[in-house]
Amino acid sequence: MTSQTPQTSTDPIAPGHTELRVERTGTRRYVGMSTRGARVEIGSADVEGVFTPGELLKIALGACSAMASDFTVSRRLGDDYEATVRISGDADRSNERYPLLEERYELDMSELDPEAAARLVDMIRRSVDKACTVGRTLQAGTEIDLAIETGFEAGDTAR
Repeated sequence: MTSQTPQTSTDPIAPGHTELRVERTGTRRYVGMSTRGARVEIGSADVEGVFTPGELLKIALGACSAMASDFTVSRRLGDDYEATVRISGDADRSNERYPLLEERYELDMSELDPEAAARLVDMIRRSVDKACTVGRTLQAGTEIDLAIETGFEAGDTAR
């Protein structure tokens, strides 16, 4: 059975740091949680009402691009502007990776003259290139350190 409330770690957490965890709730079903109380249901593509890990990766990229450019766009179009970022990209199942992720940022700039719209597009690109941590990480690649805790003391053999 899965706990509904976030557990606290014995490790000190830096101020402003959010601890994340994923817990199994059933066969190929998980829930992702944060110490800020957020939850997301995760599972395989054949399970209703969940995101797959790949879908979450794509959503993170789109959200990061939108958020990285939010201040820039709101200064030119106002705080109530509407925007949608659509993300697509098929998995290469033989290598288990996404070779190409495509973002389409939909933004109504019809109130701007063509030159102002072109400048805003350039500013959005610069904002995303500078401040989208997810996109920058995906483009650069990252090192991942997977530790597996077995419940045994260091040096003991898991049986």
